[in-house]
Amino acid sequence: MKRTLKRSWLIFIVVIAFLCGLCFLVVETVLNASDWVDQPYNGHISGAGGLIQAGKITDRNGTTLAQSVDGKRVYHKNKQIRKSLLHVVGDDSLNISTAVQSRFRSELTGYSFIWGLDMPQSFRHGHDMELTVDAKTCKAAYEKLKQYDSGACVVYNYDTGEILCSVSTKTYDPNSPPKITKKNEEEYEGVYLDNTLSSTYTPGSIFKIVTAAAAVENIPDIWDRTWDCTGRENIGGNDITCVGSHGHVNLKQAFGHSCNIVFAELAVELGEKKMNDMAKKMGINASFNISGVDTKKGHFDISKADKNQLAWAGVGQYTDAVNPTQMAILCGAIAKGGTPVNPYIISGNTGSILTDIGLTKTGAAGKNMISASTAEKLGELMRYAVVNDYGDTMFGGLKMCAKTGTGETVKGESEKNDGWMIGYCKDSRYPLAFACVVRGSSQYGYATAGQVAKAAVIQAAKSMKE
Repeated sequence: MKRTLKRSWLIFIVVIAFLCGLCFLVVETVLNASDWVDQPYNGHISGAGGLIQAGKITDRNGTTLAQSVDGKRVYHKNKQIRKSLLHVVGDDSLNISTAVQSRFRSELTGYSFIWGLDMPQSFRHGHDMELTVDAKTCKAAYEKLKQYDSGACVVYNYDTGEILCSVSTKTYDPNSPPKITKKNEEEYEGVYLDNTLSSTYTPGSIFKIVTAAAAVENIPDIWDRTWDCTGRENIGGNDITCVGSHGHVNLKQAFGHSCNIVFAELAVELGEKKMNDMAKKMGINASFNISGVDTKKGHFDISKADKNQLAWAGVGQYTDAVNPTQMAILCGAIAKGGTPVNPYIISGNTGSILTDIGLTKTGAAGKNMISASTAEKLGELMRYAVVNDYGDTMFGGLKMCAKTGTGETVKGESEKNDGWMIGYCKDSRYPLAFACVVRGSSQYGYATAGQVAKAAVIQAAKSMKE
C-alpha cells in the first residue's frame, strides 16, 4: 500500500512537472518565437528560408541597398556604396551584430507565428526597411576614409535626428565576405566592429570643448584673461608641451590655435570635481541608444590623476576616450542650445516594421548637456577656430563651427594617432552635426579627419538641397 502511494505521488509530480514545462514552452513559443528564429545559430534564417526572403532595405531617397532576387540576397551595384554601408546594412554572414540585417532579421524576413518563415510574398510588403542614411554621402566619406587603417564618420541632422552618414572602416564588400584565417587576421582585425557605435578613441584637442565649457561656467573672468604660451610648461613636475609657441593669447585664440598650455592650466585650476562634473553632464561617460543599439561609453576618470595627469586630461590625453557618435551628439547639443535631438537610423517611413521592432519614437529630445548661454559661447569658440585657423571656405561656403584634434595613442608612434574633426553647420537650411576620426596617419586631425568631414558634410548638404 505504501509502495503504491509513493508511486502515485511520483507519477503525480512527474505529470505536474510535464504540464508546467508544457505551459512554459507554449508561452515562450507565443511570446519569443521570433527571438529564437533570429538567433545566429539558426541556419534557415540565412539559408533558403531566411535572408533570401527578406524585405528590401533602402536609403532615405529610395535607393536600394539590399534586396532578395531570384533566391539570392543582393546589394547595391556600386562597390563603394556597398562597402561604405556594410556596417549599417550588414551582409549574409552573422558577424556584424549591430547591422540591421543581423538585429532585425526575423522582421525583415517576415516571420510570423502563424506562417513561420513561409509567409506568402503578397503579405511581405510591410517588411521592407527604409534607413535615414544617404548613400551618396556615405560613399563620399568612405572614399576619403579608406586610405587610413581604420576610422569612422557620422553626420546627422541635429533638428530631426536623422543620421545621413554612418561609415566605419575597416570594411569589405558584402558580396564577398572574407574568409579570415591566421594568415590574414591582422589585415581584417576589427572588421566586424562598427566603429561609429562600438569603438572609442583618444580625443586629443576635441576634448578642449569640454574643458572650455567647464571654464565658461565656473570662471567668471574667463573672457578677460590672457595667457603666455612658449610651447612648453612644467605642470606637476613634468612638462606639458604644445604644438607651437603661441605667445600672448586670450581664450578664443587659445581655442583656435589648440593651445595645450592654456587648457592644461584651466583643467588644473578647475580641479577634479568641476572637470568630472562637466564631463558627466556632457555625456562623456554615457551611452546613447541609436535605433536599438547602445553606443560604447566614453571614458573620463581623473580620480587617481596627479597634477600633471589632470593637466593632460584637460587637453584630451591621459586616459580620455570618446565615441564618434557620442561626439556628433555633443555637437548637435551645442547647435541646439544645449539639448540634443536623439539620432536614429531607421526611418519613420518604414511603416509596420517599426512597430514590430519597438522603435516607434524618433527624433526625441535628449538629456540636457549644457546651458543655452554656454552652448552659445562654445559655438563662438568653434566658429572662431574655423574662420581664423581652418579657413572659412573649407566646407564649400557652409557656415561651420568645428574643432580638430589629434589623440596620441602610443607615445612616440605618431602614425598610430587618432585624428579628429567634429562640429556643426550654423546654416538653418543644413542643420548638420558631425564627428570624423581616423587612425593610421602621422598628420594632424585637420589634414586627415578634416578631409573626411569636408567630403561628407558637403555631400550631405548637397543631398538635402536636392
